[in-house]
Amino acid sequence: MIKASFEIIQPANGQSFLFRKFDRSAFEAPYHFHPEYELTYITEGAGKRYVGSHMGDFVAGDLVLLGPNLPHCWKLEQGDQSPAGAIVIQFDGAFLGNDFFDKNELQHIKRLFQKSGSGICFKSVTQTAVDKNLQVLSKEKNNFRMLIGLLEILQKLASTNDYVLLDQNMVIAERTLAEQERINPVYAYLVENFRNQVSLDTAAGIANMTTNAFCKYFKKITRKTFMETIIEYRLNYAIQQLVQTDKPISEISFESGFGDVSHFYKTFKQKMHISPLNYRKKFLQSLEDEAIIGVA
Repeated sequence: MIKASFEIIQPANGQSFLFRKFDRSAFEAPYHFHPEYELTYITEGAGKRYVGSHMGDFVAGDLVLLGPNLPHCWKLEQGDQSPAGAIVIQFDGAFLGNDFFDKNELQHIKRLFQKSGSGICFKSVTQTAVDKNLQVLSKEKNNFRMLIGLLEILQKLASTNDYVLLDQNMVIAERTLAEQERINPVYAYLVENFRNQVSLDTAAGIANMTTNAFCKYFKKITRKTFMETIIEYRLNYAIQQLVQTDKPISEISFESGFGDVSHFYKTFKQKMHISPLNYRKKFLQSLEDEAIIGVA
């Protein structure tokens, strides 16, 4: 069973932060966490992004800043053998000294760090701007210039409103370290298994609790029941399949973890107020309308 793994990060060559470029291997990492901040930029690839209790789609250009101990992973679409890659920067909050970011000139970056506990996903305008900085940084050999380059990127991120917070309820970030150590492995279990059979007994065992105690604890921590969370993950995955593939509804139902097509239809309509088939039709119609407007 895969649990949320703790990653130990060691900058090399005397650097105060870690800058790495990855190929497809970046997307094989399990749901994991570490005490360092992390800025991840997807250069190629598409799939699902998991940050705290949040699950969402990602494509090339995805740019996310993660706060300390916020569990995360990026998973490519199963069976997709297209090129994939990422640039990842990781650094400790005190990598320039305990009080460095308390300076008045750096107050915007300090506020950026405070928001990163939810995970911050930056939108297209900022993605494009930071992409240029990252490409320059990836070729830089001088450690001092690399450090200045990182600060410039952080200032750019701190100066924009072009972003969304991912785990907006801060389900993970606001927990104590002891609570994180208990709940993170449960989310890791969900991330790896929600499309298959998910066992309440197994989840309770991971948290080292009885099923009754676990159900109460999970709802207290996440503000949702365990089953509501599973359904949310499955529906999120199903929606991605509806709009990005032409697979039959029945196939999407089973691939998303719903064992019965009629149950999938009922659950989807309850949550989305529209049937899966009409949701797909509506999405395709919106694409056609956008294309017509673009031509006009």
